Amino acid sequence: MDEVLLRTLTPTVIGVLVRRGADFAAAEDAVQDALVEAVRGWPDDPPRDPRGWLVAVAWRKFLDAARADASRRRREVRVEVEPAPGPSEVADDTLQLYFLCAHPSLTPASAVALTLRAVGGLTTRQIAQAYLVPEATMAQRISRAKRTVSGVRFTEPGDVATVLRVLYLVFNEGYSGDVDLAAEAIRLTRELAARTDHEEVAGLLALMLLHHARRAARTGPDGRLVPLAEQDRGRWDTRLIAEGVDVLQRALARDRLGEFQAQAAIAALHADAPTVEETDWVQIVEWYDELVRLTDSPVARLNRAVAVGEADGPRAGLAALARLDPALPRYAAVAAHLRERDGDLVTAARLYADAARSAPSLAERDHLTRQAARLNARLRG
Repeated sequence: MDEVLLRTLTPTVIGVLVRRGADFAAAEDAVQDALVEAVRGWPDDPPRDPRGWLVAVAWRKFLDAARADASRRRREVRVEVEPAPGPSEVADDTLQLYFLCAHPSLTPASAVALTLRAVGGLTTRQIAQAYLVPEATMAQRISRAKRTVSGVRFTEPGDVATVLRVLYLVFNEGYSGDVDLAAEAIRLTRELAARTDHEEVAGLLALMLLHHARRAARTGPDGRLVPLAEQDRGRWDTRLIAEGVDVLQRALARDRLGEFQAQAAIAALHADAPTVEETDWVQIVEWYDELVRLTDSPVARLNRAVAVGEADGPRAGLAALARLDPALPRYAAVAAHLRERDGDLVTAARLYADAARSAPSLAERDHLTRQAARLNARLRG
C-alpha cells in the first residue's frame, strides 16, 4: 500500500467533491471512508487509476451519507404537513411536500432522496436499489443521520426554483434497479405542473420529455455511449417529442422566459432536425445566448461554444472556448471535438485522452478513450 500516494491524492479528491457540490466537511468524511476501502482492497487488487478510483468511491460515499439525511428529516416533514386542530382552509398537502423537500437546509442529494420518498412514495429499498446502494448500508447511514440532524426543524419551505432543481437532479440520476428515476422525475413534474400554474414548471417538463425521447438511441447494443450526432433518429420517441414541443410552446406563449424553457427550446431544435446536417445551429446559438443571459452559467457557455463551432466553424468555436476556464468539466472534451473538426488531430487525440481521465462516468470515459484511440490509429496509418 503506497501511503504517500494516498496522502498526496487526498487534497485533490476532496477538491473534486467540493467542486461537485459537497461541503468541505462532508467531502473530508467521504474521502476518509474511501481511504479505508483503499487500505483494505488495494494491496490485493490495486486500481489502474488510483485518483479516479478514489474520486468514484468517495463521491459514492458522499451521496450515501447525503441521501441518508432525508429519511430522518422526512419525519419532520410529516409533522409540518399535519393540519392544526380545528377548522382550516383546504390545503394541498402534496404541493406543500414538494416545497418542504426542497428546504434550504438540505443538500441537493438529500433533497432528491427526500422527494423520492415523501412525494414519490418510493420505499427505502427501492431508493437504495435505484442508487446501487445496499439497503443495509442505507439503513446504517440513516441511523447516523438521525444523530446528526436530531432537533432540526423545518421553518421555511424552498421556492419554486429550488423544487425544479431537485426534480432535475432526480431526472439526471439516470436509470438503475427496479426504479427508473428519469421516468419517476417526469411523473413528479407532471404532477407538479397539474397543481401549480408556473411557466418554468412547464419548461422543465418539456425539457425532460424531449431528452427522454432520445433515451433508446443513447446507447448501442453493447452499452456504449452513442453521441447525439451518431444516434439513430428513427429510435427517438416521436410521441414524447410532440408532447414536449406542445408543452414548451404553451409555456413560451406566456412571454416569461426562464432557463428551463430556454434549455427545452434547444432540445426541441435538436429533436426537430431529421438529420444532424439539418440541425438549425444558428437558432441554437441564439437560444444559448438567451440561456447565458438568464444564468451566466459556465456550462451554458461551454455548450454554446460547441454550437458556435457548428454554426460558424470550428475556429469560431475555439475562439468562444478560449474565453472559458479550462478547469470546467468537459472542457477538454469540447476542445478535442473542435480541434478534430479543425484538422488538428494530434492535439485532439491528446485532449480526448485528457478528457477521458477526468470523465464523470465509466460510459463517458470509455467513449472518450475510444475517440483518442481512433485518432491515434489514423495518425499512425
